[in-house]
Amino acid sequence: MTYCVGIRLNAGLVFLSDSRTNAGVDAISTFRKMMVYEKPGDRFLTLLSAGNLSISQSVREILQVEKLPNGDGEPITIWNATSMFDAARVLGSAVRRVYEQDGPALRAAGVDFNCSMIFGGQIGDEATRLFLVYSAGNFIEATRETCFFQIGESKYGKPILDRVLTPTTPLAEAAKCALVSMDSTIKSNLSVGLPLDLLVYESGRLQSDKVIVIDDQNPYFQMIHSTWGQRLREVFEGIDDPCWDSREVDHPLMAQSERYEPMRKIVRPEDRIV
Repeated sequence: MTYCVGIRLNAGLVFLSDSRTNAGVDAISTFRKMMVYEKPGDRFLTLLSAGNLSISQSVREILQVEKLPNGDGEPITIWNATSMFDAARVLGSAVRRVYEQDGPALRAAGVDFNCSMIFGGQIGDEATRLFLVYSAGNFIEATRETCFFQIGESKYGKPILDRVLTPTTPLAEAAKCALVSMDSTIKSNLSVGLPLDLLVYESGRLQSDKVIVIDDQNPYFQMIHSTWGQRLREVFEGIDDPCWDSREVDHPLMAQSERYEPMRKIVRPEDRIV
């Protein structure tokens, strides 16, 4: 399995991916899930992938040469697309091409065609954009209301993203949030693991030098891991325990509901709930 997150902010983009793939508890491998396509001064694109590893690797290989018809003009590729929307269309076409090539054989072997991808970046003077691409090659785009996408084991790391991220979040804070999200996922799911790839892109630069691989010896990630767990325990211990008697407390648990009555007990065979 895997976990990847892409975040689109007013200030730029943040991408984070793990590198664990496995087919069982004793068959663990490391493969990078992040690819960067950069033409300094012209375009900057980043791709994160999850799902069947052979499918995602084929898609990434084909993406570099995939072409979309463009009427009488030059075919559209990720290298000459004039918008991120067109670049996402090229990625969708690459996904469908792999499906056409490998789909029948995978079905015959009882294997689902399973892949999902986060694709984002900036082309020319266009604003940064972020897309979530599905197995069918169709996609949706991040908006101000939904400024991040997750693929893979997303449930464990989602709460912190929901609570912290807004379009105005600074890039450094968003990177910290993504790492906390990843740490929460690694803590709760063995199918996600180090090393991690983290990339931060600043809007308008059309290139990025903020790319880092994070392993278990990384001082900042070690700090995130220990501090987040410690602070969570401190906050938890600072919350009042529930009070089950009639004492006056600031936040009583035994308060009457205006709409619902307490659950009834069944004490005799003839009793009914309704």
